[in-house]
Amino acid sequence: MQYDQRMRILGVDPGLSTAGLGLIQTDGKGGLQALDWLTIKTSPTLALPDRLLELATDLEEFLREAKPEIAVVEELFFSTNKKTAMDVSQARGVILVTLKKAGIDVLSATPLQLKTAITGDGQADKKQMQAMVKRILNLSETPEPADAADALGLALFGAYTYRFS
Repeated sequence: MQYDQRMRILGVDPGLSTAGLGLIQTDGKGGLQALDWLTIKTSPTLALPDRLLELATDLEEFLREAKPEIAVVEELFFSTNKKTAMDVSQARGVILVTLKKAGIDVLSATPLQLKTAITGDGQADKKQMQAMVKRILNLSETPEPADAADALGLALFGAYTYRFS
């Protein structure tokens, strides 16, 4: 797939409680348009297998409607809470399998790669990321919540990766 073609790119900010999704489209001439951004939430009162199933089911439903050609899923970075790290790792695994089952090519980006590509600063905070995503995609409002804005950033990373590869 070439960047000079129309292409739908999905960004996924993985999470068990909240997973961010951001869908953009290239116009084949270097232009980018935000099509959708949202979050998938799972209830902490459910057992882990039920939460993972809900995540997979909701993502499958979104993919059927959105029809992205590629997806960019953020790699995980945790320095403290091992329980959270394990849960999010399992959610990321479910997301990767769901995308592959749908026949979607998957790229990965570290938080550092993402922040550097979008803001030029690998130490950028959430507000800086949201502001740049808003600016790059020419949105009238800052994308909320932050998980969805990060997902739009990941989709932009996918567009930049294809454009310069």
